[in-house]
This record gives sequence, C-alpha cells and structure tokens, in this order.
Amino acid sequence: MSAEILLPKLGFAMNEGLLSQWLVTDGAAVIQGQPLYALESDKAIEEIAAPVSGTLKILQPAGATYQVGAVLGEIL
Repeated sequence: MSAEILLPKLGFAMNEGLLSQWLVTDGAAVIQGQPLYALESDKAIEEIAAPVSGTLKILQPAGATYQVGAVLGEIL
C-alpha cells in the first residue's frame, strides 16, 4: 500500500508553499515520523514528517512553489 505525500496547509491563509529541500533521497527507506522535506511558507520553515514507513519516491523537485494539496511524492 502506498501513501501520497501532500503539501500541507500550515496556516489559515496558506495557499502555497516552497518545497525548499528534500531531507531524504529518492528511493531511500523512511520511517514513520522521520523528517522528509523542508517546507517554507510566508512565516516559517517547517520540517514535514513521513506519514508512514516505506520507500520514498520523489515526484516533485525541491526549489519550486506548489499549491496546498499538491502531490510531492509517495511512500511505497
């Protein structure tokens, strides 16, 4: 079973965020709760954790801005 990694809404007015850095490489094993990527919004930079354990598949590159709810990757 796979889980999508979605760009979360960190604040009421947040509509998009900058995926500033992947903290895990594509194809690496991750553990639930492990920081996956750094998300930069207007007010802060926050590390977003893995929702489940498995193997990371990156679908969107770091350094770009994405809408809330965008699929950034999957954990297989």
